[in-house]
Amino acid sequence: MALALAALAPGGGVALADEPLVAVTAHGRTTLTVELADDPTERARGLMFREALPADHGMLFDFGTTADVAFWMKNTPLSLDMIFIREDGEVVRVVPNTVPYSTTEIPSGAPVRFVLEVEAGTARRLGITAGTRFEGERFLKP
Repeated sequence: MALALAALAPGGGVALADEPLVAVTAHGRTTLTVELADDPTERARGLMFREALPADHGMLFDFGTTADVAFWMKNTPLSLDMIFIREDGEVVRVVPNTVPYSTTEIPSGAPVRFVLEVEAGTARRLGITAGTRFEGERFLKP
């Protein structure tokens, strides 16, 4: 099992490039702006030490391959929704309202390539559930 431990130092690291990501739900299409974490250092830092996250913004972790993964909330003061996504953009699991600073592992529950972290309550507000589809340049076309 791969373990993504989101963090390094407060305010440390380079700003990540933003990418658009479209959630296709029963509520319609919503474009999210996501920072991409696609190397080990960026994935390790994640959203640790962040005290705010704008609405409809998040971080997309791209592992480059499909595997079971697990995250934790160590050094993360924000409550987040964690959305586990297959390489084709289909959501396999949503874990809402994570507990800030928790070291309890949050597993994907199935092999995934991506994990999207957004502000807690975003998944519910947008209607993102297992089976929701995301569109973006990183997802394989069905």
